[in-house]
Amino acid sequence: MPPIYQTVGLLILSNIFMTFAWYGHLKHLKSSALLVAIFASWGIALFEYMLMVPANRIGSQVLSLAQLKILQEVITLSVFIPFAVLYMKEPFKLNYLYAGACLLGAVYFMFWYKGD
Repeated sequence: MPPIYQTVGLLILSNIFMTFAWYGHLKHLKSSALLVAIFASWGIALFEYMLMVPANRIGSQVLSLAQLKILQEVITLSVFIPFAVLYMKEPFKLNYLYAGACLLGAVYFMFWYKGD
């Protein structure tokens, strides 16, 4: 499998764990002690890092550091929006589309624009 596909797949999985680690406690552990939420989040984040570190190592073979970061941000928003709307039951907001449009601009400048 080409490195870019491996990178994207691992980043998607990593971001799913990351999103649950960062925000899942707001739904499931709201009434728990803060320390419980912190340790639960750290436990989930361990799996995120076990996917993120290899994704970045593999991705760095074919992408610049800036390209890798923009790819990560696009994937983060792509995972976060369904999580917020479907799992956390937040209303869909037009701001999500505007943020996505801005990220598409960032993708253009990082991957295709050849200016100095």
